[in-house]
Amino acid sequence: MEQVDCVRCGETGRKLAKAPLPNELGQRILDSIDQSCWDEWLQHQTALINHYGLDVRDRRARAFLTSNMEAFLFKEGDTDKIDTSQEGNVAW
Repeated sequence: MEQVDCVRCGETGRKLAKAPLPNELGQRILDSIDQSCWDEWLQHQTALINHYGLDVRDRRARAFLTSNMEAFLFKEGDTDKIDTSQEGNVAW
């Protein structure tokens, strides 16, 4: 089992089996995020999708998720706080 020094949690953990995205960001995640932090992101991503009623086929929804992914994993920018008063409504 390969290990990676995770930039999100600061721990050495299990490396992902492969890049989660077929691009530069996916390679960056593979090289610097451990499996447990990736699993946390997947749970947060699911919460964002469900909370805002996102259609992941929509380019703007994917951009929203990508920016939140970078903020969540690499602490670059702000992650979207789930505002329960806006449940099911997102305005682009």
